[in-house]
Amino acid sequence: MAAPAEPGHSPGFKKPPALLRLKRKRPGPRSDPSAAAEAAAAPAQRGPSAAARRRNPFSSLDNALQRAAAAPQPPAAAPARGDPSAAPFWQFLEPACEEKPPRRAEPAESSDILTLSQNLHSPLAVPKAPSSPRQEFPADWSIKTRILFMSSQPFTWAEHLKAQEEAQGFAQHCRATQTTLPQSVQEPQLCTELRCAFQQSLVYWLHPALAWLPLFPRVGADRRIAGKACPWAQDEALQQALMSDWSVSFTSLYNLLRARLCPYFYVCAAQFSVLFRAAGLAGSAVPTAAIAPTTRGLREAMRSEGIEFSLPLLEESRARKQKSSEEGLETETTGGLGGGSSVEDAGEPAPSDDDDDGSFSWLEEMGVQDKVKKPDAISIQLRKEKHEVQVDHRPESLVLVRGSNTFTLLNFLISCRSLVAVAGPQAGLPPTLLSPVAFRGGTMQTLKARSTSGRARVQGGFEDVFSLEVLGPILPHALHALTLVLGPAQRGAFRALLSPHEPSAAFNACPAPSQEAVHQDLPACGLHPKTLDQLSQCPTLGKSSIRLLEMKDYAYTWKA
Repeated sequence: MAAPAEPGHSPGFKKPPALLRLKRKRPGPRSDPSAAAEAAAAPAQRGPSAAARRRNPFSSLDNALQRAAAAPQPPAAAPARGDPSAAPFWQFLEPACEEKPPRRAEPAESSDILTLSQNLHSPLAVPKAPSSPRQEFPADWSIKTRILFMSSQPFTWAEHLKAQEEAQGFAQHCRATQTTLPQSVQEPQLCTELRCAFQQSLVYWLHPALAWLPLFPRVGADRRIAGKACPWAQDEALQQALMSDWSVSFTSLYNLLRARLCPYFYVCAAQFSVLFRAAGLAGSAVPTAAIAPTTRGLREAMRSEGIEFSLPLLEESRARKQKSSEEGLETETTGGLGGGSSVEDAGEPAPSDDDDDGSFSWLEEMGVQDKVKKPDAISIQLRKEKHEVQVDHRPESLVLVRGSNTFTLLNFLISCRSLVAVAGPQAGLPPTLLSPVAFRGGTMQTLKARSTSGRARVQGGFEDVFSLEVLGPILPHALHALTLVLGPAQRGAFRALLSPHEPSAAFNACPAPSQEAVHQDLPACGLHPKTLDQLSQCPTLGKSSIRLLEMKDYAYTWKA
């Protein structure tokens, strides 16, 4: 007799339906006997035919053959990161149903510091030889996305700030109040001035501020933004409202810059970034604007608007090649016998591209003017600019605008259609404005900082190493402000691994002529006097950026 049904319980849920039964690994007791026999005999078929019939379609053939040949052996080690050919094919497929994309695991509290430093940079970004110890490191105008500070002294003083200390740090930033710290702080955990200065160094200003969207970096960020909610993508009215607010904020920043109340600010678009600097910074007596990376189309549009600009990195490369060729020419001149013909060949001027757009009367003299197809004006222009087109999207494509042309550039960017993407995840999203000071429509943001501890390998064993990780768009003044705080707190000894935003590294090109040396006072721009002195110096890093910064006995060494 069947048991009485319990109240609130349906007897239909005692056994799974046939649809769920199909997902079982083993056949059910009521399945077909012939199918069960085939399923039982399937594990015994290890031949090539069975392997070919049951091969995983998402694995490469090489891995399948190696597994079939070496079945009793343990699984091989994972392929190296730099060898994509050794990785299985399924690793390159986009996951179809994953909620989150695969990401690198966050370091644990007791993780090895050496592992953190190895994951920070790729093997291709090998720093150059370190510099000699100096009291100050050069200005780095690239935007950093991550900095890892390491020291033998703990960073516990930088975490769990009190509400009063956090509020005091915000007030010091808004009032441009600078704190003078002693050379060494014996008890950083108990030093309120130190903790407030640390909070002050983490503040920056952003527009637009959308909490659910990562607004930096913008170049190559389509994959990060894809899938996020973008209500303005199909709403033209909303796009116009966003661009109207953005234009007001952009104009406000430029007015602050011309009044020397804002030292610099960044405009980060989907295709390029712009750095505006006030007069007196980077060794320039006039306001400057640097754009990188650029394309031939953008440069032609700027020329058509009457904006005068230069390509400093490209001109520097050409001057270096010309100097090396002249040195080679002098070497051949003093070489003795057999150098005469080489000198004559080297002394001949290179064929000019201007001959291409001249008259074709020589074809008429030969009587073949109707048989030979003459190049059109576009082909001639492209041949003239072939060297300029080759530098597109490269650091050498850096464009420098000086003086009153920066105002023309402002109007050009506001009305430029290519400033905002028309398709893709960033469609209709205005560029990101980053500034060290407040401006109209800007939102106060803070960098994310967290301290960790670990053990590092040394000769004879291990030692405790403490680290402080700072994430976010780290502007040039923030890097220098952090070093001013960490020097006294860590007793003049720490090491920093910096991860720059690569497209912004070209901003380290010198924007001023060598003979220009006019100092402009920027007392009310909100920066620390020492930070202002550093940013006023002419950049010396070229198209590279600092990747390793070390302080020892209060003296800096760095690698770029």
